[in-house]
Amino acid sequence: MDQYIVSARKYRPSTFESVVGQQSLTATLKNAIASQRLAHAYLFCGGRGVGKTSCARIFAKTINCSSRTPQGEACGHCDSCRQFDQGRSLNIIELDAASHNGVEDIKDLIAQVMVPPVTGRYRVFIIDEVHMLSQAAFNAFLKTLEEPPAHAIFILATTEKHKILPTILSRCQIFDFNRISVADMCAHLGNVASREGITTEPAALAMIARKADGAMRDALSIFDQVAACTRGNITYEATIANLNVLDSTYYNRLLDAFLAQDVPAALLIYKEVRDKGFDSQFFINGLGLYLRDLMAAANPATISLVELPDDMRAQMAERGAKLHPTFIYKAMELCNNADFNFRAASNKQFLIELTLIRLCQLLSPSPEDKGDDEGRILPLKAASPAATTNSTTSVPTAAPSNDTYPAIARPTPTAMPATKPPAPKQPTAKQPAATYSSGAFSISAGLAARPAPKPEPQKPADTVAGDTVQHARRDFTDAELATAWRRFAASPRIEALPASVMGEFMPVRNPGGDFRMVVGAPLQADTIAAIKPRIVQALRKELQNDDFDFEITVDDSDLPPTYWSEQRVLEHMVEHNPGLAKLIQKYRMRLC
Repeated sequence: MDQYIVSARKYRPSTFESVVGQQSLTATLKNAIASQRLAHAYLFCGGRGVGKTSCARIFAKTINCSSRTPQGEACGHCDSCRQFDQGRSLNIIELDAASHNGVEDIKDLIAQVMVPPVTGRYRVFIIDEVHMLSQAAFNAFLKTLEEPPAHAIFILATTEKHKILPTILSRCQIFDFNRISVADMCAHLGNVASREGITTEPAALAMIARKADGAMRDALSIFDQVAACTRGNITYEATIANLNVLDSTYYNRLLDAFLAQDVPAALLIYKEVRDKGFDSQFFINGLGLYLRDLMAAANPATISLVELPDDMRAQMAERGAKLHPTFIYKAMELCNNADFNFRAASNKQFLIELTLIRLCQLLSPSPEDKGDDEGRILPLKAASPAATTNSTTSVPTAAPSNDTYPAIARPTPTAMPATKPPAPKQPTAKQPAATYSSGAFSISAGLAARPAPKPEPQKPADTVAGDTVQHARRDFTDAELATAWRRFAASPRIEALPASVMGEFMPVRNPGGDFRMVVGAPLQADTIAAIKPRIVQALRKELQNDDFDFEITVDDSDLPPTYWSEQRVLEHMVEHNPGLAKLIQKYRMRLC
């Protein structure tokens, strides 16, 4: 019976063509060999398991081959190739710098450099993990590395290029090896499985590839481990069980809990994850990466960033398309903050649970950070004319009849106020009744109502010493506006959330010449309104037009119910519950 050989050794590349994921680099090496433009020293840099030492051996074998193929590969039949394949070639010397890192080891190497090759043209010295050499060993090696004999070629391999002396780097041609992509790993693992007679599922191979994190050697080791566990039938369920990987099913269930604002369900899922032995930081990092994949999959331009099989990528795209971008951005930010604060937290479980609770509240009808009175039901002393009129559409509020409750029309998009700061709250006496006004009805209870904002008086023209100030009023095109808008959004002074909203929406010119910005949710409108004075000031300066301004309008006609405003939620409830309308009418309530 033949001795078992692990896949990482059995299927180690023996030609440039068989090297996985380094096509550009191997093409460069083959061209250098074909044109006889060989350097005396090479430095191969890259992560573990990406093919640095394998390429060094293939390079050494190929340059000594006496009859290379038309494709630039070693023939495998000449004396030099056979000696190399049998491990008895004297033209290839390998040194492990991790265990031979002293000056004496380098002196022994230099002594071997002076010996010419018996067969072939070159002797190749491969020094693995060269960054482990001591300072003295590096200094002893410098002269020989710079001016070796004509028959000597050095290939240095390292995973940490930053630890190598600049004097060494300047004497080498540097090749940076790429991390191997998930697609290339899956293709190679599938080829190995077919040659070994092992049945696999694409999702299982993708999970192995993602677990390997860009290292082909690690992927083959994990493949052997899972194949031994499953007796040659590698399934997705067996793979995640064997590798102790947190399945995306947990994250799908968590997302459903977030959308349903079901805090108990989210906490119970987290408990289930902990009971299975998963680390809390690993869990929250995985949730953040899951949300990142949803964000990338939702946009056809970025779906290629999701390293999953096509069927799983399509499922992510379908799921991500149903989510509002603002929700995903905010959820990713919360996960990132939890990961950042995890190490310093004294109660790590509480930190993760609090993060899950906040994720469940992202879609609450009452947005966060709106002040102490947000979402409360407040009393109304007397409805003023300003309070019963919609400030943007100027539609008067109809008084409800005593017999029937009027039908509630779908709210029209409402414009956000311009740059005027909010009016200060005026204290009023508490009253037992409360009112809410929304289109055709009102609700209220609890605290004092805010007084209706007074219209601002018309500002006179600016004058200086009796003369009128001349304002800049240069005409500008929509393309100039778009360029200035994007430049402001990309400014490092702008926070991530406003920048993302500005990247999705921008003002458009109305037929009358003024500008309006239509957003999809009240939270987005509030985000832009908070920095609107800064936007207007910057754009006026860049566009050289002091009259530039824009209004913010919310058009939530296409939003799913989870993103509805409080007014729209209430109108929907009244429409489907006639008794609620009578209750509102009876107690003259309005939502404040």
